[in-house]
Amino acid sequence: MNILWDFDGTLFDTYPAFTEVMYEILNGKIPKEDILNQLKVSVSNAAKYFNLTNESIVEFKEKDKSLSPERKKPFPFVEEVLKYSNVNVIMTHKPREEVQFILDYYGWNHYFREIVAGDDGFPRKPNSTAYQYLHEKYSLDLAIGDRLIDIIPAKEVGLYTCLFQNQEKGADFYLDTYEDFFNIVKLHT
Repeated sequence: MNILWDFDGTLFDTYPAFTEVMYEILNGKIPKEDILNQLKVSVSNAAKYFNLTNESIVEFKEKDKSLSPERKKPFPFVEEVLKYSNVNVIMTHKPREEVQFILDYYGWNHYFREIVAGDDGFPRKPNSTAYQYLHEKYSLDLAIGDRLIDIIPAKEVGLYTCLFQNQEKGADFYLDTYEDFFNIVKLHT
């Protein structure tokens, strides 16, 4: 199986760290649950929703970047899925340097054939250009993400789709944990 992965909220549990940083930027005046809900849409959505200034957005990005990767742990059992698959690639809006820093910290570089990062010049999701590029190069089977924006371009290029910890309509499969992945594979092989 050849899998295209989203990064934040899919491979790594980064949202708790994002939430803490945004909570700090907002001086603790907004409930963390509200911050998380907006961040799950996107960082730019949260910035707009909370009326952040350009300076606050830069501060958020700098503080997030300075956090230890230990605060952005991989989800349980995701490594077992990475080991199981034949090819893994990443398509993320996150800058390459930050992706590499986290992968280096966990020793996971060897799991990924290619990474298309936010600063590589491809249009942002839900544009399917990066997905098409990766699919043509690696004959992908499945795309896994935590938001609809991750699976819309996958469907457009003909991949099966899986939403992780998100039950919004539109995906072919749904996972609450990566431990469940193998149950789905057994059912569909």
